[in-house]
Amino acid sequence: STPIKSSAASDVYKRQYKECTIMKPRVIALYLPQYHPTPENDEWWGKGFTEWTNVGKAKPLFKGHEQPKVPADLGYYDLRLPEVREQQANMAKEAGVEGFCYYHYWFGNGKRILERPFEEVVKSGKPDYPFCLCWANESWHSKFWNIDGTIQKKLLVEQLYPGDKDIINHFNTLLPAFKDNRYIKVYGKPFFMIYLPLAFPDVTHFIDVWQKLAKENGFPGIYFVGHLVHGKEITPENIEKIKALGFDAVNVAGLFRGIRHFKSPLYKRVVRKLFKRPEIKKYSQLLPYLIMDSDKKPYVIPTITPNWDHTPRSGSSGTVVVDCKPELFAKNVKDAIKFVADKNDEEKIVILKAWNEWGEGNYMEPDLVHGYEKIDVLKDK
Repeated sequence: STPIKSSAASDVYKRQYKECTIMKPRVIALYLPQYHPTPENDEWWGKGFTEWTNVGKAKPLFKGHEQPKVPADLGYYDLRLPEVREQQANMAKEAGVEGFCYYHYWFGNGKRILERPFEEVVKSGKPDYPFCLCWANESWHSKFWNIDGTIQKKLLVEQLYPGDKDIINHFNTLLPAFKDNRYIKVYGKPFFMIYLPLAFPDVTHFIDVWQKLAKENGFPGIYFVGHLVHGKEITPENIEKIKALGFDAVNVAGLFRGIRHFKSPLYKRVVRKLFKRPEIKKYSQLLPYLIMDSDKKPYVIPTITPNWDHTPRSGSSGTVVVDCKPELFAKNVKDAIKFVADKNDEEKIVILKAWNEWGEGNYMEPDLVHGYEKIDVLKDK
């Protein structure tokens, strides 16, 4: 056959080829490693305490309240078991999730908690599934784990920022993970999220030191992402502020923007307290706030959220999002994909909050009531 020499035909071919090779959105799921006993949890909450303790004790607090949540296929798993981690990875692959973003706890001066599952993933080489880290740089208080509705803040372990020696030690501790072929990268840079960037004193200096260390170790740098999770902080001004601190991108957890927008008036909160009822929101009500026009900027990473129910941890002081129907989650997913469609392939990132936050009713793993509903939605994206 005669080769096509027409430049117009050639342009059509190139355009079609480009369309065929456009990369799908990179869905990265936040992952909680709180499902195994630790000395700290034994001391604070009793022998053998894990996230499942609160999940299993949860009770319905109003008519139609789906509690307790009971895991289906994986059961009340223990993350010390490599078989469980393999099963989770297989499920996430099925859902179209690129990898897990493990919450990482570094309180300063080398103090770590809940590090065992991630360390075993790195050292064992299994599962063969991508991962990255989100530094949950936040002090731990007892209020995070109470199930009786109390909200006192008893300090358990304080988040500290001791200085350069600790910054360097922190980097070197994580360097084997950064060098792992499974570690999620953007333009060759390890993806590293900081949970509370605005609460981090002199975070710009931290970023500068790590960028220098990364380049000394053969990377083009670190891809820093600032997480915006507190409703009152999720503003266009704070997105720009975080970007100006040296972050490559900002991840916005829009669910809390919506919850704050629909915050109940004082008298309703008093009534709720008297009758020991949590704050109840409808997913359909919050949906327009999960992803908004202010999140369209090229350096903003949207968040998709399948469900939310904080009452296993906070009892009647918590917030419950009801009617988390698959078709509404599908709309959230569709909106997020639309927002990242025009970005460079490497930066077509969507954060899934979360894979296994059972204590916050915020998970993708199958339960006895809804099974694979959310996984099927994401798989069909």
